Amino acid sequence: MPQLSLHILKGLTPEEYEVKIIEEEIRDVNFDEECDLVGLSCMTSNAPRAYYIASEFKKRGKAVVIGGVHPTIIPHEAALHADAVAIGEAENLWEDILIDFKAGRLKKYYQKGPPDLKKYIPMKNRSGKRRLFNILPIMTTRGCPYTCEFCCVSDIYEKQIRHVPIENIVRSIEESEGRNFMFLDDNIIGNPGYAKELFTAIKPLNIKWVGQASISFVNDAGIMKLASESGCRGLFFGVESVSETQLKRMKKSLKEIKNIEDAVKKVKDLGIIFHASLIFGFDDDTESIFPETLKFLNKTKMSSASFNILTPYPGTKIYEQFKREGRLLTENWQYYDHSTCVFRPKHMTPYELQRGKIWVKKEFSKMHNIMRRLPGNISHPIVYLALNYSINRIIKTDIKELEWQVEEIYGPADGMPSKEKKLKY
Repeated sequence: MPQLSLHILKGLTPEEYEVKIIEEEIRDVNFDEECDLVGLSCMTSNAPRAYYIASEFKKRGKAVVIGGVHPTIIPHEAALHADAVAIGEAENLWEDILIDFKAGRLKKYYQKGPPDLKKYIPMKNRSGKRRLFNILPIMTTRGCPYTCEFCCVSDIYEKQIRHVPIENIVRSIEESEGRNFMFLDDNIIGNPGYAKELFTAIKPLNIKWVGQASISFVNDAGIMKLASESGCRGLFFGVESVSETQLKRMKKSLKEIKNIEDAVKKVKDLGIIFHASLIFGFDDDTESIFPETLKFLNKTKMSSASFNILTPYPGTKIYEQFKREGRLLTENWQYYDHSTCVFRPKHMTPYELQRGKIWVKKEFSKMHNIMRRLPGNISHPIVYLALNYSINRIIKTDIKELEWQVEEIYGPADGMPSKEKKLKY
């Protein structure tokens, strides 16, 4: 998912500074490029890479500031690699950082309360005009009302939802001249009242958009109708598990599989793509969870899905639990990526969990299963086929990663096969 943080800070930077943003997924970092101050933003899985980049620039005498989710959760660790650490949301901190940098007195830590999003005016972005399928990112809220044990969003944003004024969102969309948008909100309906006002306001703009929402979305027929009428074409839902025991443990609003099946139908009947995010490795999970998940996805004719391994990110309740129980296999953050098992599950080995996740993804994207689900996605067949094809493309990467992760992390006690045993998927 695209990030806006560095672009927002660029918009807050005085004109006396020349700002260049580098996204490593697009281009490489030139460590010898002339600059005075380097700002880095990272999450947990790419923290080691961020630390390496910081060290390379520091070797060359450059000042380095680091921020983002991981440095906010473990600022003392980030401080070992940078001249300054921005803790929390950076909008309130950036001006102070620049003033102190210019005066040659950078502090080790910068932290303030959350910024007032009422002052937030998204930057003009006209890149959406010329490309039909260009999707522009936009943010309307920050925060989530839920406190899932595997998520730290509510801790980062102090368990509150804040909103950008709707008139500012409308202005941003109009000035972008784009037609396709991705709302980056953790939960677009976190505040149902605000969401209804937003959908009503953007309805006349004739745009198409996708976003993330809690599955409680289906409990409000009014908000569903408004979302569809305002141009919603796809939503990412945290289904998490097809185990009713686990759904009840997580206190999900829909605790029975039949209710989730009905929810999928309601969303798809509105012409909205239902993307299910699933997590494997909860303490109630056995190896049966994998075929059960595939059965659910095919039965509901799921549009698309993502398959994740439970990841105990630092700062979450599940991390504290696993650390207390001695179940963490590694604290090498590069493996904390949703795809690698970094803990010891209760009812299977780490290797079995890893293999099971790959099996579900592979079966889900087999042509006969894709065609089996097609009748339930006939309102958007091209998008449906493209989404499922993209899943197919990355399976080989998953398998390759598993093979080297086996040697890096797992031992015989974790279910690792002997080197003589050929891996089959």
